[in-house]
Amino acid sequence: MRRKNAFMLFLTAFIWGTAFVAQSVGMDYLGPFGFNGIRSLIGGVALLPCIYILGKINKNSNEKGDVKTLAAGGICCGLALFAASSMQQIGIQYTTAGKAGFITAFYIVLVPVFGIFLGKKTGWKIWLAVALALAGLYFLCITESFSVGRGDIYVFIGALLFTVHILVIDYFAPRTDGVKMSCIQFFVAGILSMFPMAAFETTTVEGIMRSWGPLLYAGVLSCGVAYTLQIIGQKNMNPTVASLILSLESCISVLAGWAILGEQLSVREGVGCILMFAAIVLAQIPEKQSKNRQTAAL
Repeated sequence: MRRKNAFMLFLTAFIWGTAFVAQSVGMDYLGPFGFNGIRSLIGGVALLPCIYILGKINKNSNEKGDVKTLAAGGICCGLALFAASSMQQIGIQYTTAGKAGFITAFYIVLVPVFGIFLGKKTGWKIWLAVALALAGLYFLCITESFSVGRGDIYVFIGALLFTVHILVIDYFAPRTDGVKMSCIQFFVAGILSMFPMAAFETTTVEGIMRSWGPLLYAGVLSCGVAYTLQIIGQKNMNPTVASLILSLESCISVLAGWAILGEQLSVREGVGCILMFAAIVLAQIPEKQSKNRQTAAL
């Protein structure tokens, strides 16, 4: 189960990393709220047939959780997702992509820090993996002198909100149906995005038609598939380990730019990728049980 969950989270990171290409092209014709809103609604619609099929397959199984828990989880996840993605997208307009990637990746540190206040235990291997991941992300993302500006503050707020999103999923995922909760969160995030889109952006049918490819990729795969894999993969998974695996999105985005767009991968970025993968491997090594716990198990 641990390996299966880790693979799901890695696949999530892969889809998100490659989706940066689609998001970059789609933003040529749509504003940040318009793009996020439409792709979220597409993601929610894409999950409806999946829910129907899974319902037929598991017709005789007991329904996990109640409707109230499902609704609460979907709404809370949707609110957190809308707020986090909005802050990140706004911040990117005022800062560089490298700084935004590094600041957003602070959720790797913030998840275990927040987890301490929620009573979650984190071993020394996880903290060492966190340190390696941060070092890797620094080499991967920071290519210019670091300074704090308005955009950096927005992106940092987004990182805080992404941390909340991960912890909210960690709370609700074991208690309810993950696919249904994912569907609800996308409709919530998509509907909420429509209000600032109507107030601050000009969205045209022509712009949507020109962005249909990126919207479908970002909606069906990045939203409908990846976020659902995240919810399912995080079940009974240490949220710190989950955030480390998901942070591979940064490495994969660099590799996708090199493979698809012909962008060059520098030695510095290569070192960052190696450190990130080392952190993931370290985080997946199980802790040795103490003698007392082994004796008790016997």
